[in-house]
Amino acid sequence: MDQSLNGKIYTFQFVLLCLSNAFFSASFNMMIPELPAYLTSLGGADYKGYIIGLFTLMAGLSRPFSGKLTDTIGRIPVMVFGSLVCVVCSLLYPLVSSVAAFLWLRFFHGFSTGFKPTATSAYVADLVPFNRRAEAMGMIGLFSTVGLSLGPAIGGYIASLWGIMVMFQVSAAFALLSVLILVGAMKETLPTKQRFTPSLLRISRHELVEPAVWPAALVTFLTYVCYGALLTVIPDFSEYLGMKNKGLFFTFFTASSIAIRLFAGKASDKYGRVPLLKISTAIMAVSMLMIALSTTSFALLVASLIYGVGLGINSPVVTAWTIDLGKPEHRGRALATMYIALEAGIGLGAYFSALIYHNDARFLSVTFYVMAFVTLLATIYLLFVQGDRSWKTKKVN
Repeated sequence: MDQSLNGKIYTFQFVLLCLSNAFFSASFNMMIPELPAYLTSLGGADYKGYIIGLFTLMAGLSRPFSGKLTDTIGRIPVMVFGSLVCVVCSLLYPLVSSVAAFLWLRFFHGFSTGFKPTATSAYVADLVPFNRRAEAMGMIGLFSTVGLSLGPAIGGYIASLWGIMVMFQVSAAFALLSVLILVGAMKETLPTKQRFTPSLLRISRHELVEPAVWPAALVTFLTYVCYGALLTVIPDFSEYLGMKNKGLFFTFFTASSIAIRLFAGKASDKYGRVPLLKISTAIMAVSMLMIALSTTSFALLVASLIYGVGLGINSPVVTAWTIDLGKPEHRGRALATMYIALEAGIGLGAYFSALIYHNDARFLSVTFYVMAFVTLLATIYLLFVQGDRSWKTKKVN
């Protein structure tokens, strides 16, 4: 492990972690397009909204546990557990025969993203030099995004050729590849590990969140409220504007997000976290305003590209900022706190955007005017509360 300022980030261990992350992301995302139809076949058409909701709820509830275990038993065991959950759940989906069993399984599946990303980010922070932290987060995020974007396409293709049962098996195989990479060639980075005992699952009040990272958590929450709104309302907005492929918006912003990540990370390592976050949150607020003003599918897709730029800057930088603010011995807890804020933002954004929109096209623009204001609050906070403070004022940890 090289934490010197002149150390490399593109080591063999880091490359393996990137590959593991790509397989993991592709595994649980390749089934997303097929799950609504599968649930409908079980008689659960009215419960489609729970597919994402239950998954996200468990991910959020499990964060304090993943954070504590990351800081005690090690990074790799927690990553392995998260990936193994995907293996088990992918193999169990074909066996469920009732709506209730499906929903319980979907809830349990949320353990995967509740555990692996927390430990992955902590591992990256252990592995790379302090002054290249955001660049590394950008690269690991790039591989995750590739998995997120290619997964649904791979899953849909396999399901169309060989059926959904084969798709579930391939999903399990991808997650298993992630596990094999982790246990076969990667080395633990936590200096002092504890042996797992059930007592470690007892979470005291002070272990739920890491107060030192509240600034990063607040920015994360405010910016991901609009992401929850996008997931909920954009498909209807796209259809309203006559866009046949309702997934194009997400394809466009994913592409621009990937393109900007590495540049954003390097700039953040050079100029500081807060300056880059001011730019990213302002761009995201502008994109929400552009969506609200969109009257054609072309305008909506341009807004999508702008949003992707903002998100691509924001994601690696806010993760690096979280690590900078937290204590090294509580790195897992710090990252878990940020991810709790992320999931809370998505959940509340989804809920309130649906409430404002209320399936009435007259309120589509109003929904995103509100989202623009919420995102702008993050910019205002960074401008007037955080000011020019950044990771550069801190002692290297």
